Amino acid sequence: QLQLLESGGGLVQAGGSLRLSCAASGRTFSSYAMGWFRQAPGKEREFVIAISWSGGTIRYAASVRGRFTISRDNAKNTVLLQMNSLKPEDTAVYYCAATGSGPGPNQYEYDYWGPGTQVTVSS
Repeated sequence: QLQLLESGGGLVQAGGSLRLSCAASGRTFSSYAMGWFRQAPGKEREFVIAISWSGGTIRYAASVRGRFTISRDNAKNTVLLQMNSLKPEDTAVYYCAATGSGPGPNQYEYDYWGPGTQVTVSS
């Protein structure tokens, strides 16, 4: 099994930045593509951004293009989500997830999930 734990959530003003971390333990971290999803109150969980096991392929939602970046350090079993130019609509619980498939937007292809971390962006 692979265990994931997010950290770094908090409250920021619109236009600000925040960095989320996802620490992995268990199975070999480098064997998995890693993704970030988010879920706002009353809404379905949505894809944000993902990175391949090698770091060579990145997929992202149009809503975060130019604002969010993803990176990973396989030696440290960690994936990062750098969020810049945050907007109130970015407010959600952010989840880290792992998949044995490619870094796609389909949540059902992800096998492991962290418990989530809250990100709140004020107007």
